[in-house]
Amino acid sequence: MSAPAYDIAIIGAGPAGMAAAHEAVNVGLKVVIIDEQAAPGGQIYRDVERVAMERRHDLDVLGADYKYGYGLVDGLQASSVTHLAGHTVWQIERNGTVWCSDGKIAKQVDAKRVLLATGAMERPVPVPGWTLPGVMTAGAAQILMKSAGMIPDGPIAICGSGPLLLLIADQLVRAGAKIAVVAETTSFTDYLRAAPHLLRALKGADYLRKGIAMRRRLKTSGVRIVSGISDLRITGSDKAEGVSYRVGGSVKSFAAETVLLHQGVVPNTQATRQLRLEHIWHEQQHYWYPKTGQNGSTEAEAIYIAGDGAGINGARAAEAAGRLTALEIACSLGKISRADFDLKSPPWFSELDHHQSVRPLLDAMFPPPKEILNPPDDATLVCRCEEITAGDVRKAAKLGAPGPNQLKAFLRAGMGPCQGRMCGLTVTEVLAAAHGKSPADIGAYRIRPPLKPLSLAELADMETGDGDVTLASPSSGP
Repeated sequence: MSAPAYDIAIIGAGPAGMAAAHEAVNVGLKVVIIDEQAAPGGQIYRDVERVAMERRHDLDVLGADYKYGYGLVDGLQASSVTHLAGHTVWQIERNGTVWCSDGKIAKQVDAKRVLLATGAMERPVPVPGWTLPGVMTAGAAQILMKSAGMIPDGPIAICGSGPLLLLIADQLVRAGAKIAVVAETTSFTDYLRAAPHLLRALKGADYLRKGIAMRRRLKTSGVRIVSGISDLRITGSDKAEGVSYRVGGSVKSFAAETVLLHQGVVPNTQATRQLRLEHIWHEQQHYWYPKTGQNGSTEAEAIYIAGDGAGINGARAAEAAGRLTALEIACSLGKISRADFDLKSPPWFSELDHHQSVRPLLDAMFPPPKEILNPPDDATLVCRCEEITAGDVRKAAKLGAPGPNQLKAFLRAGMGPCQGRMCGLTVTEVLAAAHGKSPADIGAYRIRPPLKPLSLAELADMETGDGDVTLASPSSGP
């Protein structure tokens, strides 16, 4: 078998992936970055180069934090990094082999080390009516703004919790959208719970100032902000017509043609699950994250993780983590010494500490509500691919389904095109509640290759280094 073509293969061209690529090239590593999007930037800096060149007004609307990504993208484009844009990764081996496809031909990429910079995804918000036309996530609405300069027509209801809720509302107002209501599940109790973390968060006071400024601008613009809501429902039969919720002991409703839902983001763990890496349950934010060691290392020698895929800390923290992980990989390959690492790393450790300082406060202030984690309405869809409701999952639990993987035999939940990305966390929570156990004890879906669907034609036209094609690796498990 021939030697690996690259020192490092980076999966994902978001802030962690781009920063890691910059740092790796600077210390002499041969780098390939593989990303599904046509241009680098990830979700947070999506299309920033094109927006900067062609839609300057939209660049101002999306704000300074979005503009910042242009420097990372521009630096990546000017570097010697091999960029496989528009390529979907569908299998990763523990030895550093990556299988991907451009939609026409599948190919094999061999590297000495693999850095997973797969980022985060929005937490599903399964409430009654969430599958109606006109309902989308807040992140999806932001993607439309970034990629096409589009905003929804008519009144908009933005519901949920988390910093992105205020950010998207602020951006939409600046773009000229009409917002009927911003309805937060965050309550006064959540603020009290977060108070002990305020002192540490002052190290990242710039984040606190941004949040206060966004809320002030929204109120000045006449946007109604309601806090402490519960029992959220989207009204309408054929499409979304509004929202209703309970607040202060009474039920309120607002007409809206578009409903944007958001309850924070969670690590994208599909690839780390497929690699059978150990995962840890985050008790406060109710998500799984892969166990990592020094600067992104894992139990698999060739596999490293950086950014929000290793735990949610935000874009700027992901950038710092990406640089540190790239330096750690260079150390492991003998490209730099540990003394060199100690010389180059302090600025990035300082950056990482600054951007992580506010996270304990945010985690305590914006917990996902129990009614979102474990939908009380049995008719609420949980698995959209297979049209499985929360009630179906509870019935399967009574019939003896002990966990998500056994549930597949009962209901096919998690076996649709998304492979459990959308329903995985909710299924775990519903089963945990039904069995009176912790979600950590119930577990998560086992992920098998392919990570994303691909056609037989793509496999038939496989490009490999040595002519051997294997769909399942020893690390993939039964």
